[in-house]
Amino acid sequence: MITIVAPGKLMIAGEYAVLNGAPAIVLAVDCGVRCDIAVSDHLQIETPNGDERFVRPPLEGHIGHYRFSAHNPTDLPDKPGFGGSAAACVAACLAAGLASTEAIGFHKAIQGGGSGVDVLASINGGMIRAQHGKATPLSPILPTVIWAGISAKTQPRIDHYLAQKTDLGFIAASTEIVDGFCEDPIHMLQENAQLLKHMAQKIGLPYMTPTLAAIAKLAREHGGAAKASGAGGGDCAIALFNDPEAESAFQTAAIERGLTLIPVSMAGPAALLG
Repeated sequence: MITIVAPGKLMIAGEYAVLNGAPAIVLAVDCGVRCDIAVSDHLQIETPNGDERFVRPPLEGHIGHYRFSAHNPTDLPDKPGFGGSAAACVAACLAAGLASTEAIGFHKAIQGGGSGVDVLASINGGMIRAQHGKATPLSPILPTVIWAGISAKTQPRIDHYLAQKTDLGFIAASTEIVDGFCEDPIHMLQENAQLLKHMAQKIGLPYMTPTLAAIAKLAREHGGAAKASGAGGGDCAIALFNDPEAESAFQTAAIERGLTLIPVSMAGPAALLG
């Protein structure tokens, strides 16, 4: 048995504008996708939901039994991990003996577009500045991750955003936030939260939820900042704080309010286990 693990990702900053070619910051996390490979005389593929779209193309022409599953899954039925199609595609490329970077082309062709930053996170690991298919390593920052209570579909929100007239001011502001993030992460996270909120209100994008708003408010009360990680509408929020004591106090307060924290660790690049 051979096992390959590809990390999932958290979007830290730059959502939506990244679809217009602006930079984004993304963090690889240890909740991802694994592929267990066993001997077989023909090609067998197993996936948790039967969807082989992002793993079959790299594996075509190979033999073996390839079983894909969530690596380090959460305890939430609606949020098993952060890997999704990107991590699965990267794992499939490595399982096929291809370079992990081949997943960039496979994933884009299968998905029909997208920014590709989730693929870059799985390929490179750590925290990166991603733009135009290139990844620049950054000093990692691990946020507190909070479940927003409901799962949310990303693609309809992306389609809604892309259907609007390009807002050059939004793209420029998002780029400035990403470029200044490492110098002042908490302030930049707060700025990005406000920018995304105003953009969504302007175009009627279903982005903010009562729970996401409550998480952001609670983070501010503890001297930090929080925002949705990704397209919004639910799923997860991330929060950053100036010191461990403030972060711990926020976590305690969040749990007392019935919120669920999701433990994650930073992950390295997709690789063969062992």
